[in-house]
Amino acid sequence: MKLLNSHSIAGFVAGGAICLTACFSIGTDDAERVKKQRPVVPSATVSPEVPAALPFCGKEIDLTRYDRHEGVDRELSSFTYFHSTTMLLIKRANRYFPIIEPILKANHVPDDFKYLAVIESSLNPRATSPARAVGMWQLLEGTAREYGLTVTPTVDERCDVAKATEAACRYLKAAYEKYGDWATVAAAYNGGMGRISGELSKQGADSSLDLWLVEETSRYVYRILAIKEIFKCPYKYGFVMRAKDLYKPIACDTVRVSKDIADLAAFAREKGVTYADLKRFNPWLRARKLQTAGKTYTLQIPQLSEMDYRTPNTYVHDPAWVVK
Repeated sequence: MKLLNSHSIAGFVAGGAICLTACFSIGTDDAERVKKQRPVVPSATVSPEVPAALPFCGKEIDLTRYDRHEGVDRELSSFTYFHSTTMLLIKRANRYFPIIEPILKANHVPDDFKYLAVIESSLNPRATSPARAVGMWQLLEGTAREYGLTVTPTVDERCDVAKATEAACRYLKAAYEKYGDWATVAAAYNGGMGRISGELSKQGADSSLDLWLVEETSRYVYRILAIKEIFKCPYKYGFVMRAKDLYKPIACDTVRVSKDIADLAAFAREKGVTYADLKRFNPWLRARKLQTAGKTYTLQIPQLSEMDYRTPNTYVHDPAWVVK
């Protein structure tokens, strides 16, 4: 066996060092190149897919035109990435859709109009707009009275979910008799029948979706389509919820009242609940007293056993809302 001399050993070591340095340099360059091309990000923002068409009230709405495609894209993107608000809408729907849906059905109004209430008020029975529209269906005082609701200094039935839904159904049916098209009915709910009829005539259009309108009304139908699409499969859009996350319907006892109540706080204490609870479950009560003016009202008194989450919610109105 031939031994390496000192010069040979030095040359071998130097050559190896050069090779390692070159390899390290190549690896570092590659890593930097990859980092620039694919930077590490904390999360991914993906544009939601816009379908070629979406159903509304039994009719397919074509979304291949640029304006309709972009209209739905805007609203899908907004609801998808407005995380806290959209998630809250689904949670609230678990409590209020069971009230709204049977009323729509009984009045022969398409079920899709429950999503109109979602975008009108975020399913908040006490919602109030700058234009003084009130309640889950955002009715103006004159419209509310026209369609059978009571509005007085102590009572505002626009905040009664069931009664306001009945009134909204009467409006929607009247609009459908006029237009014969549910998408146009939805636009008229926001813009008013007079305005929509006038613009259809002036612009020579057959559909409200083809009208040039103020931005709020132009977006209106697309907002309904988008929130409906997300409600159909929240998980697809990044909303992961369990049954216990949804707001549970709270069982109530009912008390019929035909006489004035001078002090609602005292009345609530007699029923074993707080004044705040009485107002939350009867948001149509406007004042600290109730003047019946000869009418009979039904008050909801929440059952004490239902008023906490020590027993988690198990009611799921739509199985698509939760992961199994």
